[in-house]
Amino acid sequence: MSQKKILILAGDYVEDYELMVPYQALLMVGHQVDVVCPDKKAGESIRTAIHDFEGDQTYSEKPGHNFALNATFSQIEAGKYDALVVPGGRAPEYLRLNPKVIEIVRHFASTQKPIAAICHGAQLLAAADVLKGRQCSAYPACAPEVRLAGGEFIELEVTQAHRDGNLVSAPAWPAHPAWLALFLAALGTQIVL
Repeated sequence: MSQKKILILAGDYVEDYELMVPYQALLMVGHQVDVVCPDKKAGESIRTAIHDFEGDQTYSEKPGHNFALNATFSQIEAGKYDALVVPGGRAPEYLRLNPKVIEIVRHFASTQKPIAAICHGAQLLAAADVLKGRQCSAYPACAPEVRLAGGEFIELEVTQAHRDGNLVSAPAWPAHPAWLALFLAALGTQIVL
């Protein structure tokens, strides 16, 4: 397996599990993973949030961990990365307002490099206008945004994931096993025990 260079776009109140689990899993299989946030440098931290499903009409939110970024946003060159991960939480609603973030997402979509989006990550894909004619799953509350962006919303059980070419998507963190397996397949990553 050749090592891939993967970029994760994050921000304050990104969903803790949706950042931490893919970050650690992708490192575990030997990939280089850079996590960035607009206006922040390597070594600075972002706050995460833990979203849980406790029987309410929507998820609950609790404080998560502080996550130390390992790359500087202003120095990112999308062309040097093989794939993109867009975690959910509340961060995508902030990230989608940044023109450079939109440019980065569009780069990965136009070059057909693998993109893994989960939960509210679809908000960022919709804002970047890269969902037209594509199938995408997301947190159910994001279905209108996927549809308004010209995509087909794929309704899945919370433990399932979907792949449409280079785009791998899922409703929320309980789908990590399926979502990460499809993303690793899109990357061409083979795990041999």
